[in-house]
Amino acid sequence: MPLYLGVMSGTSLDGLDIALIEQAQQPKLLATHYVPMPASLRQDLLSLCASGPDEIARAALAENQWVRLAAEGIQHLLAAHHLQPDAIRAIGSHGQTIRHEPARGFTVQIGNPALLAELTGISVISDFRRRDVAAGGQGAPLVPAFHEALFAQQGQRLAVLNIGGFSNLSLIEQDKPVSGFDCGPGNVLLDAWIEHKLGHSYDANGAWAGKGQVIPCLLASLLSDPFFAGLGPKSTGREVFNLPWLQSHLAAQSSYRDEDVQATLLELTARSIVSSLQAAQDDTQAVLVCGGGARNTVLMQRLASLLPNARVSSTAAGGVDPDWVEAMAFAWLAHCCLEHIPANRPSVTAARGLRVLGAIYPA
Repeated sequence: MPLYLGVMSGTSLDGLDIALIEQAQQPKLLATHYVPMPASLRQDLLSLCASGPDEIARAALAENQWVRLAAEGIQHLLAAHHLQPDAIRAIGSHGQTIRHEPARGFTVQIGNPALLAELTGISVISDFRRRDVAAGGQGAPLVPAFHEALFAQQGQRLAVLNIGGFSNLSLIEQDKPVSGFDCGPGNVLLDAWIEHKLGHSYDANGAWAGKGQVIPCLLASLLSDPFFAGLGPKSTGREVFNLPWLQSHLAAQSSYRDEDVQATLLELTARSIVSSLQAAQDDTQAVLVCGGGARNTVLMQRLASLLPNARVSSTAAGGVDPDWVEAMAFAWLAHCCLEHIPANRPSVTAARGLRVLGAIYPA
């Protein structure tokens, strides 16, 4: 059976996830490797999410550094499992999103696939989002088709919830096309606030949020953003939800306790997910959660509380480690590209039709 590698670096910018899959009737996870993101590279990539001086050169240098990290991680994984590069049919590389503005007709992921092919000796498939945007779609989320391939056999009204920097839902039901959309901020504001106030890169297990109390007026202000009023298909990113956005809502009030703001941001993540789910599939039987948010105990408990009629658990309950679902997805997308299988879903992105996604950089 063909083997594929998937490389995923999400909006949380904590590191690169690398997954090795075997593509049989269903994708099977064989091995994984994680590469932490150096602090300097993380800051460089974050700075590229907004306009600044000498952007083209800074982006080129940052993506080359990103690629070298990915190549080292791939070589480590292959060596650990006694595999040669020619054993791998292709690498599916998401790259790093630095801009996502489908309303203006573009999305940008950097990650120099030519250099990655050169350094690894393996063909690379990348640039998965732009074909969908070219066809009038949102270009995101792209994982619902993969979630359907992985979990649809469970035969129930299922939601697969990815909570990374941003949260997105895949809604799976028998005899219906999969649907999905971005719900809003996942960890992005939680991470930004705790880094701003405590210097930590994330709120482990939601412990700091758990010490605070939700501020109702602040929550109402945050939820008034127009993004939350719209139904899918929709997608979002750091262009909309970021620390300055949060600070604009805090400007009129300086007396909030920092941990109460964190608790309110966690409630924003939970409420935006639940309201989106209930509007789109109010009889959901089970919610499988993947991404870093699956490790946030307080957030998972809050989701379960807000969804008393659904079973809320991590994707581990469906047989897949929640940390690796997204990297597996891009390995699968590489397979779809080489086999000329359309991998977008117009019901998710509102593209004009099914499209084969990705650009091929041969070894």
